Amino acid sequence: MTIKLYGHPFAAFVWKPLIAAYERGVPFEFCMIDADHPENCARIVELSPTGQFPALTDGAREFTQSNPVIEYLDRIGSAAPMIPKDPDAALVARMLAGVFDAYVAEPMQQVVAEALRAQEQQDARRVSEAKARLDKAYAWLAGRIGNGWAGGGPFGIADCAAAPALFYADWVHPIPAGPLKTYRARLLARPSVARVVDEARPYRPLFPLGAPNRD
Repeated sequence: MTIKLYGHPFAAFVWKPLIAAYERGVPFEFCMIDADHPENCARIVELSPTGQFPALTDGAREFTQSNPVIEYLDRIGSAAPMIPKDPDAALVARMLAGVFDAYVAEPMQQVVAEALRAQEQQDARRVSEAKARLDKAYAWLAGRIGNGWAGGGPFGIADCAAAPALFYADWVHPIPAGPLKTYRARLLARPSVARVVDEARPYRPLFPLGAPNRD
């Protein structure tokens, strides 16, 4: 059977399983979700309650949501898993992945979504509230990120979540200098992360706030 991963290379939550697959050397077929691939668009509607991606299929097995997709990829091959075997370390890793998803990626996407609205429908209050949430998340994470990876052990699921969340969040609301900013740079130097950044580079004109060229 061929593993199929459905998504778009510019989508933050699609980066997560892409990074995991590249880290672990898992072969897969990428199924692009765009107007040029209507068959994939139709399939994602079947796989996801709202048609959001990523989603993964492996024969009869079907999964949506980025974290379960990463957990499934951990079953493939013999490379180090993205979720630690130790139960306590696994709990910390899942917790941090959830923090990056809910408290960094989501408010970042709220700022982007606001910029995509017609100008007369944009709400500066919503943007301000989202950026305030980012400030709180930045401060919390800066106190917990050391000189290595997010969970304190090997590169894993928390780092898969951190890479796209911090990459795009710094575009919409710059991360202050310090441990979190340094961690973002360390992530971007990781070969698996650098690969997804490069694969997404052609789609930067889609970013409504003007994509910086520094990364």
